[in-house]
Amino acid sequence: MQKLRIAVLISGGGTTLKNLIDWQLARELPVDFQLVISSNPDAQGLKHARAASIPTQIVSRKDFATAQEHSARIFDLCQEHDVQLLVMGGYVEHLLIAPEYENRVINIHPSLIPSFCGQGYYGKRVHQRAVEYGVKTSGCTVHFVDNEYDHGPIIAQRACAVYDTDTSDSLQNRVFELECQLLPEAIAAIAEERVEVRGRVVHVHAII
Repeated sequence: MQKLRIAVLISGGGTTLKNLIDWQLARELPVDFQLVISSNPDAQGLKHARAASIPTQIVSRKDFATAQEHSARIFDLCQEHDVQLLVMGGYVEHLLIAPEYENRVINIHPSLIPSFCGQGYYGKRVHQRAVEYGVKTSGCTVHFVDNEYDHGPIIAQRACAVYDTDTSDSLQNRVFELECQLLPEAIAAIAEERVEVRGRVVHVHAII
């Protein structure tokens, strides 16, 4: 099977990127990393990319007058590197999707969308809000990205219990364990052409 050519967008520590690299090295993820793009020149995740010999680019929002120009630069790089799928891995900037990349950009969000999502909901604040609200179930969501925050068609979700003793830290750790499984599985399904989008509904077909 031909490997899927992917790029990864990061802003910080790159734990999601490192997890994907580990899955690829274990031959459980049929991808070739074409590029890692960071919004932050000091992002620790760039070290993971360089250690894996993945080309890197810095595309900082402050270097562009508009969000449109910033997003266009990212998709120009994707075109230059023949990227088939763009993966947001802890990327905090708002990305405006180029028409040719519709349903070709995915994100993983640390809640069960549509709960605790949207502008400003990222990182530990998602889990703090879930604990404060008193929900009994949380989890993570892999979805296609459109021009609204955490809004695009949902590819897959995975849930975990929220306990009375949970803090934002303990819940974050439990959800991240789910993320480390769900995102590679979703990417593999896309690589294997098992993902079909019909409007807002995504069908993930089983391996026959």
